[in-house]
Amino acid sequence: MDPNKVDEAPGKMSGDGDMASVMGFSGFGKKARTFDLDAIFEQTRRTAIERSQRVFEERQKDSQMEEEGESSKSVKSPVHTQRDKAAAATSRKQESESSSDSDSDSDSDSELIGPPLPPQYKAQGDDDERVRLPNPSGSMAHSDEDDDDGEAQDDDDDNPVKKIPDTHEITLQHGTKTVSALGLDPSGARLVTGGYDYDVRFWDFAGMDQALQAFRSLQPCECHQIKSLQYSITGDVILVASGNAQAKVLDRDGFNVMECIKGDQYIVDMANTKGHTAMLNCGCWHPKIKEEFMTCSNDGTVRTWDLNSEKKHKSVFKPRSFQGKKVIPTCCTYSRDGKLIAAGCQDGTIQIWDRNLSVHTKFHCRQAHIPGSDTSCLSFSYDGMTLASRGGDDTLKMWDIRNFKKPVNVATGLTNYFAMTDCCFSPDDRLLVTGTSVKKDEGSGKLVFFDRASFQRVYEIEVTNASVIRCLWHPKLNQIMVGTGNGLAKVYYDPVKSHRGAKLCVVKSKRKEKQAETLTQDYIITPHALPMFREARQRSTRKQLEKDRLDPKKSHKPEPPVSGPGRGGRVAAHGGTLSSFIVKNIALDKTDDSNPREAILRHAKDASENPYWVAPAYTQTQPEPVFAEESEEDEEADKEPEWKKRKI
Repeated sequence: MDPNKVDEAPGKMSGDGDMASVMGFSGFGKKARTFDLDAIFEQTRRTAIERSQRVFEERQKDSQMEEEGESSKSVKSPVHTQRDKAAAATSRKQESESSSDSDSDSDSDSELIGPPLPPQYKAQGDDDERVRLPNPSGSMAHSDEDDDDGEAQDDDDDNPVKKIPDTHEITLQHGTKTVSALGLDPSGARLVTGGYDYDVRFWDFAGMDQALQAFRSLQPCECHQIKSLQYSITGDVILVASGNAQAKVLDRDGFNVMECIKGDQYIVDMANTKGHTAMLNCGCWHPKIKEEFMTCSNDGTVRTWDLNSEKKHKSVFKPRSFQGKKVIPTCCTYSRDGKLIAAGCQDGTIQIWDRNLSVHTKFHCRQAHIPGSDTSCLSFSYDGMTLASRGGDDTLKMWDIRNFKKPVNVATGLTNYFAMTDCCFSPDDRLLVTGTSVKKDEGSGKLVFFDRASFQRVYEIEVTNASVIRCLWHPKLNQIMVGTGNGLAKVYYDPVKSHRGAKLCVVKSKRKEKQAETLTQDYIITPHALPMFREARQRSTRKQLEKDRLDPKKSHKPEPPVSGPGRGGRVAAHGGTLSSFIVKNIALDKTDDSNPREAILRHAKDASENPYWVAPAYTQTQPEPVFAEESEEDEEADKEPEWKKRKI
């Protein structure tokens, strides 16, 4: 063997070691792993002897602990298990050390790849291996965390504010004037809006795309503002109360189903006339009977109607003041079970009747709101025991109808400029919602949420820079519809908590605008006519345009105006200056300043030789024309000065 090569080998190995320490791996290439089986067997034997001795000692101690009591046993047993695991960890560490001593140069698949850890981290890791033991109360701690999570989830469930669906919104453009009425059918598929612009618009959530266009718009009451809109409990008809005296019922597509009769305005007792005689204020459907609805009017009555008999009302309720005088009801509603009828009046009273007894009130609160202010809304809670009233005196009050003398809770400072500002309960009956009014450019209208129990203002949504008038919280969709004073209808929803409704239309992309395919004129189909009398089949506009496009004459592009010098027999357009305009007009001046008599006689010879129009008809009877000859007097008269000539 060459000694030089032998000397080079340790240097090469040391060089490999330096490079390995720098680059973070143990060697170049794979080597066969070698094991010292004798050392492994000896280490295993020692570990087994130590473990058996330790188990024997622990059993003796356990027997002693049983005598002392279970409490001490419950404390000590985790410690023993810790010792077992610590001993096992120590034995595994010793095995690993022995194996590493036996084959320190060997490489394995489970070896860490990368630079070695710094010394302090390595020492810390070794200490952790020695000291860190499994936590005996780990399962208990984990269960405590689960309990905390469960309690937090319960807190979320208990907090009604978390259930408000306001993370997303869509805006429906009704018009430019106030949206004074909102209606949503029981299934939540269609929304109907009405406003001060006399329009009623129909919105179909399933049929709309992101363009958010209404599929129908109509004016059912001509030039009367829409006061209220409501779907019946079956959703097949809509009650429309407007500024006239006759309520209308429309079907789902907007066609007229029924119109209430107008009463005789010359009869003093309103109970003796068949219908309302003054402007309507409100209308609503019975919650249980699908054919019955109710209206209230400025004639001082609340009337119930049957859908099948439009010629006369069903019953009449006449609100009366403390002195027994007629008062005007501004809003009305049924209780949830339909057994009670409530009306808010202009004198500040809230009067409630039994539906079957129309004479005397069952509940009567005389000073519910300030007299002279229009109570804009009454709403029963879902449990039927609580009544909320929204007053024109900027208040929101909650009443228990079993103790109707004074309100349970009152909220003030809620500005109200409209006679139809809504209030409604949340589907879980724990929140009360209403809108606030603002003057133009003086802030934003808000949707305010009150906790029903404490009546604290728990949440509010800034809707827009106009008044918030109508609000509707649908229980099935869990979405909030809002009508505003600037012609918008907004829908608030949550993708997780809400269902269908606005979620259906926001996922649909806008449809591409298709060219109109209407027939150019009425086409009469006569299949059995003779071919000579049969009309050619009309093509749609789109197909006709495609055909015309292929025709070179019809699709010929018109020539643009000539700029610069004229060409091809066409004169260039004149400039836009005044001088060019004058020159153009001078060139076009065709007036003849010559003597008109001479101008006529110039054509006399042609007319006599070749008569064309009148002369041939009178050739036999027409006398010879005699023209006056010019005289000297005429010549002298022409020579006279202007001031001597006779004025004609």
